[in-house]
Amino acid sequence: MTGIAPAPFTADTYRARMERAARTAADVGLAGLLVAPGPDLVWLTGYAPPAVTERLTLLVLAAGRTPTLVVPTLEAPDAAKAAGAPVLTLRDWTDGVDPYAATADLLGVSGRFGISDNAWAMHLLGLQQAMPGTSYASLTEALPMLRAVKDGAELELMAAAGAAADATFEEIRKVPFSGRRESEVAADLAELLRRFGHSQVDFTIVASGPNGANPHHEAGDRVLRHGDMVVLDFGGLRDGYGSDTSRTVHVGEPTDEERRVHDLVREAQEAGVRAVRPGVACQEVDRAARAVITDAGYGEYFIHRTGHGIGVTTHEPPYMIEGEELPLVPGMCFSVEPGVYLPGRFGVRIEDIVAVTEDGARRLNDTTRELVIVD
Repeated sequence: MTGIAPAPFTADTYRARMERAARTAADVGLAGLLVAPGPDLVWLTGYAPPAVTERLTLLVLAAGRTPTLVVPTLEAPDAAKAAGAPVLTLRDWTDGVDPYAATADLLGVSGRFGISDNAWAMHLLGLQQAMPGTSYASLTEALPMLRAVKDGAELELMAAAGAAADATFEEIRKVPFSGRRESEVAADLAELLRRFGHSQVDFTIVASGPNGANPHHEAGDRVLRHGDMVVLDFGGLRDGYGSDTSRTVHVGEPTDEERRVHDLVREAQEAGVRAVRPGVACQEVDRAARAVITDAGYGEYFIHRTGHGIGVTTHEPPYMIEGEELPLVPGMCFSVEPGVYLPGRFGVRIEDIVAVTEDGARRLNDTTRELVIVD
């Protein structure tokens, strides 16, 4: 997956990850895992193909078997340089050879396998044709928590990414807002994220005035002016691990109502973070934050889940949403980001990434959550 810089882990790290993934797959009744290029492959092997092409690249994992990476011959030298390559068997195939038949030799003729969500349909169909006795489940469905619990080294990288996002906010609040387009401020955010070490910028939301009522507004040509509430939401990957933070600023002095709504969202965000501790169901984080907003009469304007997991991608399981009963575990990292969105008027969102600790939560973002006034 281009743009992802694998973190500096050792071959033993990748061996342990692959072994754990294979065991977990067996525990849920899968015959094995098939991992296509993308974040799962990077996390499991340290290998990010130089380009994603139509040629099959696939990591095959099964309990009790040596992990094998099926890779095009012309890309085998790059695969051999990956940090996890010493604990892998590389099986390369040349153009003109059926890669699905080669992969079938590793799998057997039947069984149910987990496969990457982002695997190409043509590859899945090729595997099904080569092995009609097999069936497949997406990795998110079969192993939703595969990457959810971070180890100490991963948490350090997550903290560094969060600190870089914080440094970005501290700088962006110094730039002029009034009289500039949303897209110009968004470009400043992207430049700052890169300046502070991000190799990949995933999003830079700048939603001013009535645009703030759209949680996923794309920065456009609207010119910011005094009196605007502005939602800033930005993040990406630094050393292969994600950042994602939101702060809401105001151009000039806010009205009493704007302050009141911002204070409400800040209280809701604080309530969500306070709810985080081991053993608590994910939905309880959502309930804690949502109750504050609902009790104040703004419940219908909080229109999304309270949070999402983050790691080698900026959005991944677990999700802080009603109905998710998965218990929190130390090492999980996710956002806590309640919001209020008043159509045609303004929006407010405040977001931190938190890591579950042995007795609560550690915020990985620490810029002020008070309403910041900008020029």
